Amino acid sequence: MLYMVVERFKEGAAPEIYRRFREQGRMMPEGLEYISSWIDLDFCTCYQLMRTEDDSLFGLWTDRWDDLMEFSILPVQTSAEAAQAIGQTHPDDR
Repeated sequence: MLYMVVERFKEGAAPEIYRRFREQGRMMPEGLEYISSWIDLDFCTCYQLMRTEDDSLFGLWTDRWDDLMEFSILPVQTSAEAAQAIGQTHPDDR
């Protein structure tokens, strides 16, 4: 299953977030897959697309970062999956 993870950086935490990432990586448990991410221009919010079949793994991962950011984790689906679920053809499939 896909998840959109919204990370809201705590005030002034961006330099420490990037230092930790550089030194320790994402620190994700086995079974939690990073797909891609986007950072806003103010270095306040990161949007990450992730995949897992076990959403309990998010707790293991967020515990390693919650001193620097707050998380919202939302299950999502692709537009094509949504169109298929409601019985329509997605424009990209034509």
